Amino acid sequence: MILVLENSITQEQKNRILSILREGGCIVRQMSDAGQCVIGATGNAGHDPGFFQQLPGVAKVVPISTSFKLVSRQMHPEDTVVDVGDVAVGGERIVVIAGPCAVESREQALTIAREVRRYGAVLFRGGAFKPRSSPYSFQGLGEEGLKILAEVREQVGLRVVTEITSPAQADMMMKYVDVVQVGARNMQNFELLKCLGRLGKPVVLKRGLSATIEEWLMSAEYILSEGNDNVILCERGIRTFEPYTRNTLDLSAIPVIKQLTHLPVIIDPSHATGIREKVSPMARAAIAAGADGLMIEVHHDPDRALSDGAQSLYPKQFGQLMRNIYVIAPVVGKQLDFGYLDKASAVNHLGKTKGGGSKNAAFLGEIGTFSHKACTQYFGKKITAVPMSSFRAIFEAIKNGETKFGVVPLENSLAGSIHENYDLLLEYDLRIIGEITLRIVHNLIGHPGAKIEAIKRVFSHPQVFQQCRQFLDRHQEWEMVSAKDTATAVKRIKEAGSPTDAAIAGKEAANIHGMEVIEEGIETNPRNYTRFVIIGAQQLENGPRHKSSLIYSTGNRPGALYETLKVFADQGINLVKLESRPIPGKPWEYMFYVDLEADIESDSFKPILSALEENTDYLRILGSY
Repeated sequence: MILVLENSITQEQKNRILSILREGGCIVRQMSDAGQCVIGATGNAGHDPGFFQQLPGVAKVVPISTSFKLVSRQMHPEDTVVDVGDVAVGGERIVVIAGPCAVESREQALTIAREVRRYGAVLFRGGAFKPRSSPYSFQGLGEEGLKILAEVREQVGLRVVTEITSPAQADMMMKYVDVVQVGARNMQNFELLKCLGRLGKPVVLKRGLSATIEEWLMSAEYILSEGNDNVILCERGIRTFEPYTRNTLDLSAIPVIKQLTHLPVIIDPSHATGIREKVSPMARAAIAAGADGLMIEVHHDPDRALSDGAQSLYPKQFGQLMRNIYVIAPVVGKQLDFGYLDKASAVNHLGKTKGGGSKNAAFLGEIGTFSHKACTQYFGKKITAVPMSSFRAIFEAIKNGETKFGVVPLENSLAGSIHENYDLLLEYDLRIIGEITLRIVHNLIGHPGAKIEAIKRVFSHPQVFQQCRQFLDRHQEWEMVSAKDTATAVKRIKEAGSPTDAAIAGKEAANIHGMEVIEEGIETNPRNYTRFVIIGAQQLENGPRHKSSLIYSTGNRPGALYETLKVFADQGINLVKLESRPIPGKPWEYMFYVDLEADIESDSFKPILSALEENTDYLRILGSY
């Protein structure tokens, strides 16, 4: 059951409730939900719900109807994020685990690990103990394989995932690996599950060959009941009558799992299909269906693999899949971050070398805006997001050392460039150190139970009104009221309390302020994306550098701009953006902002910079990232 506590509850009253529950043999979890303090209890408390309803400090008691209590979203409304070193599984970023089916040799494991990391994998998989259908098949290298996995972690920087087949291997798992995997055949090995619950390491729990979703979740319940909440569910296909694939990948399980449980879910399309050519389509579909990550088998020489070579992708195939997922992820509100590990390392290094202290990133507006979402998706939990009142305030805070980073939008695919921020980049001596693109889904948000027919006023940022122009044109009787950001708009209608007021914002803002979505996806074009840049006083050391931004001016003479563009064309450098802005105080003279696909600050580009300087009156590198 769940006990929702009153806001005025005293610590003494709470302690009495906890004491009664624990004396009755309950497993107790303290949580918060929408600002309320909640106690979740499983087991026989020795009293019926009515007894607890009468206790001082208890607002209401909600029975949990499912057989899986700790795993249930009723018990834990917020999504669980499982941390594996710098990698967060179940957060804002897609996590891809990749590697061979089995560790065959030191050279093989290190070769594949370097390849998959290069293409964006953040965890490395490889079997040291291999439960096989035939006793004559390759059974794995055992502890020697675990030692190789530990070497992969040290040399390549990828945390490692491997399968456990017996409780007797627990000590070795603690010594060598970061994430322990329970294979499909062991999903209901309850003694093994209890052992992993006591072990405490993150667990990837694969669905059994013929297991129902409830049976799968009950197996996870075994692990959580022993005190280990770090469980990642993995759908890897179930056995059906279909002979054209190894198993049948149950993609419908993803939305079902997301509704039933707070645990993250990843997909293993390699074991599900058993056929190399089918892996990528199913991986793409899994991300579109809402999976938090993927587990992909990759081998540099699959024809000679000792197990599952037929379903292993070649490294280049894996690289192409990652590029496809990078495009798909923003559509479902997530990101595939090619610089995930490098960025985490750079931020950690920054904290150590610059005197430590808090590591903050400033964004415009309130918690729940799209700028806030861009901040959390780019940095994850590495950085504390700090709201600011204006774009200039963000630049000033970085300049004065009050915050390490800032997140500002530069352009929207529907409304165009945010010129204020281009001008601020020219004015301040700061650097662009990264970028992130979000799909922007706007929603009409109102009070619970509000009807669209009753709406009279709509609050939002002026640019949002532009992005939703087609929808708003159908309701010309509405009054448009400007707000400094979308989350503030939702906050204002909540405080006003009028059911005739609505706001346009993201779902996150609605959830934060207890409002409801009246109509979803009201932007004029669903291909509505905003590009945000990350700015800082200094470049991230060892951070990714695949793109550069420049600003320059040319003389007012025929062909001046052409000469600068010819420098890039002659060197085969692809320009992805060219923006002109008036030079303050110089009417009809312009500064040009250029984005290009290259690290312009690398040694190999020094001759190109020299050629560019010869053809410009002013040149400044805004950053390589």
